[in-house]
Amino acid sequence: MSLHRRDVVKALLADRGDLLVVAGLGSAAWDCTAAGDHPLTFPMWGAMGCAAMTGLGLALAQPARRVLVITGDGEMLMGLGSLATIGVQRVANLGVVVLDNERYGETGMQQTHTAHGVDLAAIARGACFASSVTVRDAAGVEALRRAVHHAPGPWLAQVKVAAEKIPLVLPPREGALLKNRFREALLGASAALQ
Repeated sequence: MSLHRRDVVKALLADRGDLLVVAGLGSAAWDCTAAGDHPLTFPMWGAMGCAAMTGLGLALAQPARRVLVITGDGEMLMGLGSLATIGVQRVANLGVVVLDNERYGETGMQQTHTAHGVDLAAIARGACFASSVTVRDAAGVEALRRAVHHAPGPWLAQVKVAAEKIPLVLPPREGALLKNRFREALLGASAALQ
């Protein structure tokens, strides 16, 4: 059974409350937008390899809030070093979901290293994450949905999804708008003016 990325993201963001979300470059950002554009979701535009570190910074700055990074395998492979830094920081409020279709979706669906056996969940375990799993079925997605709100971090879930091209659902592209919208939703209206 193949999981579909949009279904996974929709399930993870259902009843999200005040969850802070960093959406990785490309398809992950589109999946989060398809689940419902939200001011507490910060999509990465043109910052490949930076989603996990952005999530770490946010988790350190907001230790009372849950932070979820949703990204793809290609983007995570570019930022592998971030896993070591996250593991060493031991942030309890951070989770990372890697939607692994084993493809670079933005450049033509070429295979990533995960198609050749690279195991991102094992790398996270080796980088001192509190937990890491590979999710391949609906039961795993349901357990992951609970982890988003309750599991001590840092944790990583490598979610194996179908390699499919799906219609784009783009978030806003204006960086200043996204930054100000996120800051205001997080810190209040006066923060957006700073």
